[in-house]
Formats: sequence, C-alpha cells, structure tokens
Amino acid sequence: MSVTFEPGLLRAYFVAGSQDVPGQDLRDVLAKMLAAGITAFQFRDKATSTLTPEQRLALGRDLRAQCRAANVPFIVDDDVDLALALDADGIHVGQSDQRIQQVIQAVAGRNIFVGLSCSTMAEVTAANAIAGIDYLGSGPIFPTTSKADADPVVGTAGLQKLVAQSRVPVVAIGGVTVDSLPAIAETGAAGVAVITLLTHSHNVGADTAAMRQAFSK
Repeated sequence: MSVTFEPGLLRAYFVAGSQDVPGQDLRDVLAKMLAAGITAFQFRDKATSTLTPEQRLALGRDLRAQCRAANVPFIVDDDVDLALALDADGIHVGQSDQRIQQVIQAVAGRNIFVGLSCSTMAEVTAANAIAGIDYLGSGPIFPTTSKADADPVVGTAGLQKLVAQSRVPVVAIGGVTVDSLPAIAETGAAGVAVITLLTHSHNVGADTAAMRQAFSK
C-alpha cells in the first residue's frame, strides 16, 4: 500500500544513508526516528557509503518495510532503478542528478511521487513548467556539513522568495536547527528535511515534535 503525497508529509522529513550513521545500523536508527514521529524518510546512500549494490538493496528493503509498517513514506534519493526495485513511495532528484523529465517518465503510473532540489528562482521557475513534480527541496537555508557540494546558502529571506515562486510545497533543507524552525515556518515552507538535527540529537522525540509542531498550521 503506497503512501499518497500530501504536504503534511514534509513536516519532519528525515534523510539518511549508511554514511550518516557510522558505527550504527541504519535500521536501528530509523526505528528510533519512526518511533519519535518523523513524517517521511529519504534513503540517501551516497558514493561515500561502503555498501555494495546488493547490500544497499537489502538494506533498502528492510527500511522500506519499517516505513510501511509505520505508514510513513519511503523516498529514495536519485536512483530510479533502486526506487522501482524497492517499490518506493517517492523519489527525490537533484539538479545535477538524473534529468527530472526522465525520472517522471520512468515512474509514470507507478504511484511514486517526485521531489526536486531547487536553490534558485530560475530553477523554481523551470520546475513550475514541468508536470509531475510534487514538491521542491530548497536550500541550503544555512551552512551545512552533510553535503560537500552544497549550493550557496539562501537564508530564510531567500527561502521565502522560493516558496512564493513555487507552485508546489517546499521543504527546507540544509543546516536546519531546532532554534531556526520558527523562522523557517514563517517563510511558508511546508517542513524541513534534516540529517544531523536528528542523527546528532540528544532528544529525538522532542526535536521531532518541534518540527511537527512548527509546521502544523
């Protein structure tokens, strides 16, 4: 049973791959995040991961099953073949990843929603003209350590302009902290996508609740 996209799914959006939780099993980490109340999970296993394709597929299957049991959408980063193999609920694509039109075509009729990273007004304007995009990921809002090739920081003022320009909901990414949630919510963003806010959290339950509450309107 796939999860149908709606903007509320973006409120507390957890992103992680095995490279983000060194010394831990991502299954255990995800179980903790699901129990805390995350609203979406993106499996983002990058080139820095030490997993073989077979291990990545096996891990993905387990993570997919965990999300399905919790009725939380399971989203795959960038890899259409992996998303299809895992029967993912969604796929997220960056500007430099597989071309967005090809991704939309590949998942057509599969009940898979599509997210696209956009960090400039020009990218949002281009995305507005493409049918089949369900949400945008915009940022980095603040400096981030989890993406070596991150775009220049846009800040909350820049985010507000991107949100106003976009025809679909926007999830804010990059350097998000609990203290910054109110200012991000004021931009009209639908939620935040985070890695370190939760993987480095001392209180996952409280921090997840803060995200859900900030974007509950």
